[in-house]
Amino acid sequence: MNDLRLQSPATARNRQPILEVLRQVLPDSARVLEVASGSGEHALHCAADMPSWIWQPSDPNPRALASIAAWRQQAGLPNLAEPVRLDVTDFDSWPAGPFEAIVAINLIHISPWAVTEALMAGAGSVLVPGGVLFLYGPFRRGGLHVAPSNAAFDADLRRRDSRWGVRDLEQVTAEAERHGLTLERLVEMPANNLSVVFR
Repeated sequence: MNDLRLQSPATARNRQPILEVLRQVLPDSARVLEVASGSGEHALHCAADMPSWIWQPSDPNPRALASIAAWRQQAGLPNLAEPVRLDVTDFDSWPAGPFEAIVAINLIHISPWAVTEALMAGAGSVLVPGGVLFLYGPFRRGGLHVAPSNAAFDADLRRRDSRWGVRDLEQVTAEAERHGLTLERLVEMPANNLSVVFR
């Protein structure tokens, strides 16, 4: 029988640092919508560690959805919901909510800018007052890359798809503010990444 569970080496490296930030900024009990859950390993890790979080994974990719479902079935965690298909740019596909948090890990640089715009609009609609939008990934600051490795990664992304690329933190923040989200915290993470917390 085929094992549908996907595994990401990057997830194994960053899941605990990400969880530690989430534990600082989310309430003990929270409904969390994870956008672009990918393999589902972050969902599994967070739901296992925080049983009072109800974690809703999502992804537009059928292979990712199958992987999430397989991890969920193996783990049997009651607070890890069945994955849903979510295309961020199709607001009709968003779960109704409300949610205390939306989590998007390594999404906005590997997607067109329209995805970031739609993510901010969706977050502004389905988050509770005081809710958190958490982003993780590489960012430019003041229009500059923070490390040569980020510049090389950005160039590689743009070669793969001209609509992709490491985003300017200031531009992302301005888009968030248009939808009632305020930058609350920046946390330096391993490998020149940032955790960005909007509320």
